[in-house]
Amino acid sequence: MNSQFVPDLHQTTTEQFELQRRQMVEYQIRDREIKDERVLAAMSQVPRHQFVDSCCRDLAYSDRPLTIGHHQTISQPYIVAYMTQAAEIDSNDKVLEIGTGCGYQAAILGEIAKQVYSIEIIPQLAERANRTLNQLGYENIEVKTGDGYQGWTEHAPYDAIIVTAAPENIPHALIEQLAIKGKMVIPVGTWHQDIVVLTKTEETIIKKKTIPVRFVPMTRKS
Repeated sequence: MNSQFVPDLHQTTTEQFELQRRQMVEYQIRDREIKDERVLAAMSQVPRHQFVDSCCRDLAYSDRPLTIGHHQTISQPYIVAYMTQAAEIDSNDKVLEIGTGCGYQAAILGEIAKQVYSIEIIPQLAERANRTLNQLGYENIEVKTGDGYQGWTEHAPYDAIIVTAAPENIPHALIEQLAIKGKMVIPVGTWHQDIVVLTKTEETIIKKKTIPVRFVPMTRKS
């Protein structure tokens, strides 16, 4: 009897995802002026397909946001990389993320920073993100359900804060919880939104408006 080769479909899929991830980094990110090697390494490492629903996995590395349920999205890969680079995160930094969503941005931050604290207002998303991050072995990321407008005072101050939903104005509590010399990267606006990079000094707050974006609105507990 002739033996017949049976392909390992799981292995083939894994290899396909790895190839798609490399292509994503090269053509969607590196070619668009993302130069921070720590960010590029993180984007190359984190399996984005693990953070989306199985029905969307074939699109996980495409140049677009994807729905994750509850009227929320996982951001376009370039935007994740752009915001992470703008935050100028170091390996010893403590980072606060507002808007955990599926947990992908938190994972990227966890590849670079010493510790990440992430807040999600929708309990189902927080639970799912926490489960995914635990399954992938991230021990330096803590997720909780809460109101992002209030921040997470227990662990403040933060060397960097990244916000992945758009408020009309920058929440004062988040500015208070940002460390001196720290940076906050946040989309601001309603119909027209721009990413603002805020730098806190001992004397003042410096705000720089950068690129136009479209994020879901930042909500708060009533």
